[in-house]
Amino acid sequence: MTTVASAPAAASTASLRRRSGRRRVLWVLVLAVAVAVICVLSVTFGNRTVDASQIIAGLTGDLTTTDAAAVARRVPRTILALLVGASLAVAGAVMQGVTRNPLADPQILGINGGASLAVVTGLAFFGVTSALGYIWLAMLGAALAALFVYTIGSLGRGGASPLKLALAGAATAVAFTSLISAILLPRIDVMSVFRFWQIGGVGGATTQNILLVLPFLAVGMVICVASAAALNALALGDDLATGLGQKVRTARLLSALGAVILCGAATAVAGPIGFVGLIVPHVCRLLVGPDHRWLLPVSALVGAGLLTVADVVGRVIARPQEVEVGVVTALIGAPFFIAIVRRQKMRAL
Repeated sequence: MTTVASAPAAASTASLRRRSGRRRVLWVLVLAVAVAVICVLSVTFGNRTVDASQIIAGLTGDLTTTDAAAVARRVPRTILALLVGASLAVAGAVMQGVTRNPLADPQILGINGGASLAVVTGLAFFGVTSALGYIWLAMLGAALAALFVYTIGSLGRGGASPLKLALAGAATAVAFTSLISAILLPRIDVMSVFRFWQIGGVGGATTQNILLVLPFLAVGMVICVASAAALNALALGDDLATGLGQKVRTARLLSALGAVILCGAATAVAGPIGFVGLIVPHVCRLLVGPDHRWLLPVSALVGAGLLTVADVVGRVIARPQEVEVGVVTALIGAPFFIAIVRRQKMRAL
């Protein structure tokens, strides 16, 4: 009787899984098409709007017109926006999984600030001027900042709770910002180089920079995606994850390593861009659920599209000037952050 009774339930569960799988695949296809459309918009709009013929001329290397030359400059910018957006979104999803903290974000946890401080320190005091040097410094700064915030957030009763990590990260980010200002103010030469970089933007994208940072982003992305199953186990709690055969400490370290590499490399080429890693994972969970095997690739698509759209908006709303993409994401992300905090507070009551 038990076997007969359980057969319809098993069939129903299998049917739900198939429908869920089809829905996830559909979302991936829709998002992939949306990102492709956004890329076209990014190449089309800016200080001047170009038509299809000028886009083709710019892509084929025919730079005889101003519009075609503008297209050629926008292509690396679009590629960098896609890469940085995807990297920050995946890093945010991984951090939220590792810390089980819905407020985790490279900017809020001070990781972007640590990367920025390391780059500015290297430039001001050690004469580092190469793009590759910036990347290595940014990753080192991001790693040290992540370790510092987690250590501070783990002090006291209850260990590293979401609220303590958020507070430690926010305080650390403010401290890093103050230190960066203290380094830059007496050094006009350094300030002129990093004045716009500090805000966060992709306007300085070049093919050379993209090729330099691409291997680091690829390694970080592979580590994060390979950690998806471990992140699913960690979401169940350390005790249950250990019971399922997961090495909790190793899983956390590897996942965090991938996120730090993504944050550091992205910050080195685009500056400290905030809130992408906070917003995107929450939106993607509504689309495909909490399974990190789906959440991470979907977050990459949504993050790439979001940052590219923010860059286009920044180019269009203040023409002929530009608003850096870091400002646009902050305007979008700040209300979202407040909403998440209020939601978590209501749950705690």
